[in-house]
Amino acid sequence: MTTIHDTAVRGFASDNYSGIHPEVLAAITAANEGHQISYGEDVYTERLQEVFTAHFGEGVEAFPVFNGTGANVVGLQSMLPRWGAVIAASSAHINVDEGGAPERVAGIKLLTVPTEDGKLTPELIDREAWGWGDEHRAQPLVVSITQSTELGTLYTPEEIRAIADHIHPLGMRLHLDGARIANAAAALDLPVRAFTRDVGVDVVSFGGTKNGAMLGEAIVVLDPAASTGLTYLRKLNMQLASKMRFVSAQLVALLEGDLWLRNARHANAMAQRLRAGVEAGLADGSIAGVEFTQPTQANGVFAILPEGVADQLRAKFRFYDWDAARREVRWMCSFDTTEDDVDAFVAELSRLTV
Repeated sequence: MTTIHDTAVRGFASDNYSGIHPEVLAAITAANEGHQISYGEDVYTERLQEVFTAHFGEGVEAFPVFNGTGANVVGLQSMLPRWGAVIAASSAHINVDEGGAPERVAGIKLLTVPTEDGKLTPELIDREAWGWGDEHRAQPLVVSITQSTELGTLYTPEEIRAIADHIHPLGMRLHLDGARIANAAAALDLPVRAFTRDVGVDVVSFGGTKNGAMLGEAIVVLDPAASTGLTYLRKLNMQLASKMRFVSAQLVALLEGDLWLRNARHANAMAQRLRAGVEAGLADGSIAGVEFTQPTQANGVFAILPEGVADQLRAKFRFYDWDAARREVRWMCSFDTTEDDVDAFVAELSRLTV
């Protein structure tokens, strides 16, 4: 098949828009020769367990799945009885962007809390952490946080530790949606275990797709006491890959060396360049009327644009409205965003606002 899309088109809508990193694509090709046992009994999935052990420590177990929604739904389902509920930020992906899958597929009640920056705190959690023993209320038994958050902000290890220390004595477990966990590790400049296992996270949805994979995430169980039945739930929820070696090989390619960090650092740096370019334009008058709404801590930039500018800008660069009512937009950078992409975007924004 010949290429049928315009390869010159660039955008800032999502880090899912980028292609596959060449090293990941090479790993898929390398895994393609000969036969391997299906459904996870292959050498690449075995190697992936070793890789995750190197990152998180002994005693962890990884379950490759197809996508982030699958990782979240199946991971959370394994942490809860049928009567369990999950406390999450109202902006959380599991609440806003998964089509109701946690509730419709897994049968999990979500108890959501509004936040200004996408981050939960013990005090915010307490708004919904009540009613244990009340047969009329879904029992709050898990807290789910996102790192980095849907608003591009970061939890420090100390903030996550405060949440874990607050909820564990209440009999609750801590889940971390890590669709962009690599971007968080790069921005914090910390080993991934420093803001997960070492500070009380029990189960992680570990993202690969947004970091250069074709597809593939993993549910990583950090505390075996926090999760049961994943072997069965993964199949039950249609997340068990028959040719799992091709999912595992991608994650091995990312995580065995530093590719995952290189990709994330680059994406974060491009977001910083984008923000700095707009800030410089605001300072010298070449850009007008743009207001940032969140700190740029990972690979996302959130801003409010003047009336009508977003649609004009989208004629050249695709991106999403975040809150259309107040003209707030989200610009995402990926592993293959270039300096030229960013500079062209800033130049077009300048042309449209002045």
